[in-house]
Amino acid sequence: MTQSTTNKTGFEGDNPVLGISLMAFFCMFIPFGDALMKLLGNSVPLMTLLLVRFIMQIAMMGTLMLIQRGGIAHLFRMSRYVFVRLVVRAIVQIAGIGSVFIGLKYLPVADNTAICFVYPLLMLIIGHLVMKEQVGPHRIFAAIVGFVGTLLVVQPNFMAVGANAFWPLLVAVTFVVVMMVTRQVSREIDPVSIQVMTGLFATVILALLFALFGRSDYAFFDMAWPKNEDWWLLIAAGVVGSLGHLTLAFAVRYAPSSSLAPMQYLEIPFATLIGWMIFGDLPNTLAAWGIAITVASGLYIVERERKAHKRNRKVSASELTADEPV
Repeated sequence: MTQSTTNKTGFEGDNPVLGISLMAFFCMFIPFGDALMKLLGNSVPLMTLLLVRFIMQIAMMGTLMLIQRGGIAHLFRMSRYVFVRLVVRAIVQIAGIGSVFIGLKYLPVADNTAICFVYPLLMLIIGHLVMKEQVGPHRIFAAIVGFVGTLLVVQPNFMAVGANAFWPLLVAVTFVVVMMVTRQVSREIDPVSIQVMTGLFATVILALLFALFGRSDYAFFDMAWPKNEDWWLLIAAGVVGSLGHLTLAFAVRYAPSSSLAPMQYLEIPFATLIGWMIFGDLPNTLAAWGIAITVASGLYIVERERKAHKRNRKVSASELTADEPV
C-alpha cells in the first residue's frame, strides 16, 4: 500500500456508530486502569510498571494475533511508512502512560482525567487541519459543552495543584498523537498487530533506556521487583490497559477522530464513579450537574452519527439503484 493510500481518511466501509460504541468501552477501561496505577504509585517504580504493562500487551495481543492470522509473516510485510509510525506510537505511548502514572501520584483520578480533557478539542482541530476531516458546528458545539461539563465535575484548579497539573496536559497531547498515528496506519495493519508491534517497540526502547541509564540517579530509570500483592495489580493494569487500547485501535479504524472526540467525555462519569468506589471521592452537587451535561453531550453525538450514517446508507443505496441498467 502506498503512502498516499494510507493517508486517506474517507475509507470505504467506515462505520461511525460502531467506532463510537467501541470508544464508549474504551472510556470505561481507561479510568479503571488509572485507578490501578494510582494504587501502585507508592510501591512500584515507573520503569517496572511500564515494562510489565507492555510485556503483558505483547503476550495478550500476540496470542490473539496468532489465533487470528496464524503466524507473524504479515508483520515482515509492513511498509516503512507504517514501521516508522509504530515506533513513534510506542515512544508517545511510553510518555503518555508515564505522565498518567506521575500525575496520579498528586491528583485524584477524576481531577487527573478532567485536566486531560483539553484533548478532544485538540483532536477536532488537528483532525481538520492534518487529516482533512470535516468538522461541523454540531461536533464543535458538543465538544465545547462536554468540556464545560468536565470543568463542573471536578473544578480543576491549576493554582491548587501547581506544576503537577502539567502532567495530565502532557497526557492529552500524547493521546492526540496516538489517535492520529493509529488512524494513519489502521488500514494497512490490523488493530491487534498494531498493539503487538507497539508493545514490542516500547519494550525494546525501555530495555535500552534501562541498559544506558539504569545506574543513574534519575528516579525514572529505577527498577524493583514488585511485592507479591503488587503483582496482581500490575497484571490487572496490563490487561485493562491492553484491552482499552485495543478498543481504541478498532474505534479509530471505523470512525474519524473528529466524530470520536466528544465521546471521550464519557471518561469523566466513569472516572468519578471509580474514584468514589475505590478512593471514596464523592462529587458535589455542581459536579453531578457536570456529569449529566457531559453524558448528554456524548449521547447527542451518538444520535447525530447514527442518523447521519443511516442517511448516508440510504443515499448510497439510491445511487446504486439509479446506476443499474433498465
